[in-house]
Amino acid sequence: MTLLKGSTAALVGAGATAAVVVAALVQAAGDDPVVGAALSMAVPAEYKTLIEEAGNTCPEVSPNLLAALLTQESGFNPKAKSPVGAQGIAQFMPSTWETHGIDGNGDGKRDVWDPEDAIPSSAKYLCTIAEDVKDVPGNKQNNMLAAYNAGSGAVRKYGGVPPYKETQNYVRSITALANKQQGGKVADSGQAATAINAAKGMLGTPYSWGGGNAKGPSTGTCCSPSGQNGKTVRGFDCSGLTLYAYAQAGVALPRTAAQQYAASEPVNPGQVKPGDLVFYGSSAASIHHVGIYVGGGWMIDAPRPGTQVRYSPMDTMRDLFAVGRPITNNKEI
Repeated sequence: MTLLKGSTAALVGAGATAAVVVAALVQAAGDDPVVGAALSMAVPAEYKTLIEEAGNTCPEVSPNLLAALLTQESGFNPKAKSPVGAQGIAQFMPSTWETHGIDGNGDGKRDVWDPEDAIPSSAKYLCTIAEDVKDVPGNKQNNMLAAYNAGSGAVRKYGGVPPYKETQNYVRSITALANKQQGGKVADSGQAATAINAAKGMLGTPYSWGGGNAKGPSTGTCCSPSGQNGKTVRGFDCSGLTLYAYAQAGVALPRTAAQQYAASEPVNPGQVKPGDLVFYGSSAASIHHVGIYVGGGWMIDAPRPGTQVRYSPMDTMRDLFAVGRPITNNKEI
């Protein structure tokens, strides 16, 4: 798998700024982000060996699962810090790190900001949680992930994944990413055409923050960065539209734009086809928008609150990051 490099001007007719951004930022992700048969997810080159090794800490954890969790938690950003205080690439709260952080590289320090400590600590913590909730009914892996997000007490209290929307989405997203298999087929031209036609059928549908699912438009959630409340609007946000469109073609995509990028095969300049997904952001961790390419430098997308599903030029935003082709063997839970 080769990440998008070089000028995107011939690809989308975008300006030089977009081309430079794509070339510079994607370069940092490494030339060959796939390792062996055990790890089929795209991960930054510097973390491949760490994830492969830590992903075999216990039977309940796999390299793909660990990579999916790190994608969800921080997008592989070792300096990530959440508004509630979670820290590092694995987003440990300080109290949890104090109890479960390990010195993974043997340098005599337990540093939550050091991926060589945080990644094996994350795997070890998952294994500890798996043991803690092993007697809870239901899917053991789902229960482990739910406990990582909401705590073992909540999983035991509800006898499985608790009825918290955030936790349920967390489990669903990570499992969808982890189930991406090496050698999976990309969407073919027939599936791409089906997805495009499904998206065309939704032209004029209102934008709704958090809206849209595999069945069609839906009310969303609250709130967008600008304060838009999707709960009052039935429609799609950008990734809700792409998820719906490809669901009609039998391809299951994760919910967010960043997760959909991780579940797609990057496409090189000059090889973009109708049906490919177009991603915008400053890095893989910060992808904030996605649309469906329809040809001629245009895409169908749900742009932002206050707009409708429409045709947009691909240079509608200056931070074009990459183009990807969905993998057809992604699985939903």
